[in-house]
Amino acid sequence: QVQLVESGGGSVQAGGSLRLSCAASGDIYRVNDMGWYRQAPGELRELVAVITRDGSTNYADSVKGRFAISRDNALNTAYLQMNSLKPEDTARYYCNADALVYKEGPGYRYREVWGRGTLVTVSS
Repeated sequence: QVQLVESGGGSVQAGGSLRLSCAASGDIYRVNDMGWYRQAPGELRELVAVITRDGSTNYADSVKGRFAISRDNALNTAYLQMNSLKPEDTARYYCNADALVYKEGPGYRYREVWGRGTLVTVSS
């Protein structure tokens, strides 16, 4: 069974930094685009950043210049470096792989996979 596991969340004061990690596990053949999303209480889930397999990135306007997404294809892992954190960054952060290719029986399948999330709390 394939899954994504996030880590690195926690509580920090405004202006601080955190680094989130997202590791894909299972009999994985290939992970295509990976992204970070977040959801604050009472709000819809929103895209924070996405990175393609070849390293192209895209960010929400609210985090540009403060957050950086990266990945290690050999480890099937994505990262989100978050600097200059603000109270409005407080949310549960979820990792997403839009097309994770994995081995099943004699062949391969692919599907979208979400992690369970990691909580980030920024105090003023």
